[in-house]
Amino acid sequence: MDETPEEAPQEVAAALSELATGLVRHILADRQSMSLTTASTLSRLEQEGPIRLTALAMAEGIAQPSMTALVQRLEAQGLASRVSHPEDGRVRVIAITDAGRELLAERHRAQRGRVADRLAALPERDVRALSEAMHTALPIVRRMLQEAPRPGNTRGESAS
Repeated sequence: MDETPEEAPQEVAAALSELATGLVRHILADRQSMSLTTASTLSRLEQEGPIRLTALAMAEGIAQPSMTALVQRLEAQGLASRVSHPEDGRVRVIAITDAGRELLAERHRAQRGRVADRLAALPERDVRALSEAMHTALPIVRRMLQEAPRPGNTRGESAS
């Protein structure tokens, strides 16, 4: 990469975008089992804990009626439930169930398996090079994402 300092962020952004898009397409090749919106919603519930339906819709970038329908489907499948807010029992929040956690865990195992299969087809030197690159890049990307403002953060918490 021979670019000026002004071009460097744009080149890195383009490369990261290409990497992310390619991996996401491959990892999520089996979309019959769950839509990306459903998986994202369950992942958010798992990572952030119970959340109000309106905040969940905003965070996922979908209309509240669509989120209501999605949550109803998740409830019917036993993947999410409405529970009392820990600080205000009159308020109901959406939470992931143990079945939802297990489904996400299985989905993640399958995704890692698809990537591992692709890695196994590469020469050992390429796998080593990717490993070294990931050890360098992953902590940097994690910091970059943690420092970015999170959409839908209704609790007033920092992103870190």
